[in-house]
Amino acid sequence: MNSQSGTHSRAVFLDIDGTYADHGLVPDAHVEAVQLARGMGHKIFLCTGRPLAMIAGHILEPGFDGVVSGAGARVDIGGEVLRDTRFEQRLGDRVIEALDAHGAAYILEAPHEVHGRRGVDRRLRDILTPIFAAREAAHGKHSAAVDPTADILGPMQYGDDLRGVSFAKVSCFAADTALTTVIADLGPEVALVPSSLSSLGDTAGEIYVAGVHKAVGIRTVQEHLGLRREDIVAIGDSANDLEMLEYAGIGIAVEGGVPEVLAVADRTTARPAEHGVARALAELGLLG
Repeated sequence: MNSQSGTHSRAVFLDIDGTYADHGLVPDAHVEAVQLARGMGHKIFLCTGRPLAMIAGHILEPGFDGVVSGAGARVDIGGEVLRDTRFEQRLGDRVIEALDAHGAAYILEAPHEVHGRRGVDRRLRDILTPIFAAREAAHGKHSAAVDPTADILGPMQYGDDLRGVSFAKVSCFAADTALTTVIADLGPEVALVPSSLSSLGDTAGEIYVAGVHKAVGIRTVQEHLGLRREDIVAIGDSANDLEMLEYAGIGIAVEGGVPEVLAVADRTTARPAEHGVARALAELGLLG
C-alpha cells in the first residue's frame, strides 16, 4: 500500500454496507460523487459481501463500471461474468448440516438466488428489525422508503432441506453457539469472518470458501482491464474488507470500522451519514 494520490485515472472499489450505504440508505452526496468521478474518467466498482440478488436497484442507480459481489466470489463487468466461485457440493452440504445442528438462522447466497429454511424469515425480522430501526436517519431522495430487511428477504427462496443448493457464501445471523465452534470440524476449506452487524456477536458471521475474499475479486478486475495496482483505491469498514484495503494502492477505512481494517488503512474517511465516500474521492482529486 501507499498513500500517494493523484489526478490520473483510478479504479475505485466501494464496499456497500457501512461505506457507500448505511443499511441500504445511500446519501445523495455518494450518488453524485460516483457519477462525477466516472464523468472524470475514473472507474468505480461496487465491492460487496452481498450477492447480486441482494443489491437493490436504488443502490445500482448511479451506474457502476462493474460489481464484485459475494465478497470476491463473483465478478461482473459489462455483462460478462469473470468469476463465479461456489462451495463444492459435498462441502456445502456439510456446512448446512453443521448450521442446522446448532439451530442457526442463516441464508445461503448464490449470485441470483438466496435460500433459507422455512421460518427463517420470521427469525431474521425479529433479529434485524430492532437493529435497522436504530439506524441514523439518512437524507435525500435516493434513501427514501428503503427497507433494508426487504433487501435480504425479497429474493429469498424457502425449503425444508437445503442440501443440494448451490451457493457461494453463507450469512449467519444467530446460532446456539459461537460460529467458530459450528465450523470447527469442517476443515481448512472453510473460512469465517465476523458479521458486519457487530451487535449480533460471535454467533453471527459470514462463512465462505477459504482463499476467496474481496482482493481476489479486485485482482480479477485488475487483470481483465490491465489496471495498475497502485491506481486501485478501496474503501471499506468491515472485517471482510481487510484484504482489499491491504491490496489496494490506497486503502481507506471508514471511521468507526473494525480495528483490524483501521490498522491496515492508509487513511480514513467519514461514515455514510457524513458523506465519507464523497469526501474521500474529493480528497483524492477524483471529482475535478
